[in-house]
Amino acid sequence: MAELLTEAEIQESAKVLSGWTVEGSNLQITRRFKNFIQAIEFVNKLVEPAESAGHHPDIEVSYNKVKIILTTHDAGGLTQADFDLARTISQIN
Repeated sequence: MAELLTEAEIQESAKVLSGWTVEGSNLQITRRFKNFIQAIEFVNKLVEPAESAGHHPDIEVSYNKVKIILTTHDAGGLTQADFDLARTISQIN
């Protein structure tokens, strides 16, 4: 099982992620797009990196907004895997 990060490690890791926020035991971001089609195209781009990492985000789609929520469910909070995937997602347009 992945090891939970300490609060200090979480805050330090979050500093380098533009747009991401820590909410309780979640790391999240909301991305906005021109329309629903662009939002879904973005969601589809998340599949390969998530599968490759073996780490899957919770995703909420509302027309032109995509909310991505990361947490390591089996560890019960945030781990390095969450921040690694967040960095990868941040590079996706």
